[in-house]
Amino acid sequence: MAKYNGAKCRICRREGSKLFLKGDRCYTDKCAFDRRPYAPGQAGRSRKKVSDYAVMLREKQKVRRMYGILEKQFRSYFKKADMQKGVTGENLLALLERRLDNVVYRLGYANSRQQARQMVRHGVFTLNNRQANIPSMQVKVGDEIVVVEKHRKDPVLAEAQEVIARRGCPNWLEVDAPNFKGSVKALPQREDIQFPINEQLIVELYSK
Repeated sequence: MAKYNGAKCRICRREGSKLFLKGDRCYTDKCAFDRRPYAPGQAGRSRKKVSDYAVMLREKQKVRRMYGILEKQFRSYFKKADMQKGVTGENLLALLERRLDNVVYRLGYANSRQQARQMVRHGVFTLNNRQANIPSMQVKVGDEIVVVEKHRKDPVLAEAQEVIARRGCPNWLEVDAPNFKGSVKALPQREDIQFPINEQLIVELYSK
């Protein structure tokens, strides 16, 4: 993801939805979106007439920023989803969910996807007993993600059990927190993604 040096909470406020970009802080009363649920800037509170195209664009931007990927990458995922059998929108979300950095986040070993991405790049995890340092790697059923022995005492990972207990783990994943291990039980389904996303708007946007 291109480096963004601004306040992450501004992104949530701009997209009009909590994207959980700051991890546990987003679950507390310190969350900026909860305190100021309107777009940033002087005109943030003003009501504007929004076109159909703007609605579709904002939905795409919301999902892209939530998973922390660039426009070129996002469009590539859409093309892959469109070529697969089934519903394009659901295929797109499944591809994004199967990214290694997202799986690490979903397993509870990171407070945010950005943190999970950094941890993957630093070689904190192995995938099927092989070093995995590419955040965009696609996991498949039966894959096993394990924390490298030397990293198991890191403060972030030491809190993994508490994070998992609080956030929960999706049904398509299985976590063995005491042994710093996670596995892929099945492919993610639409109902496994609880975040409010209207993927059909993204399909309509790219179909224009």
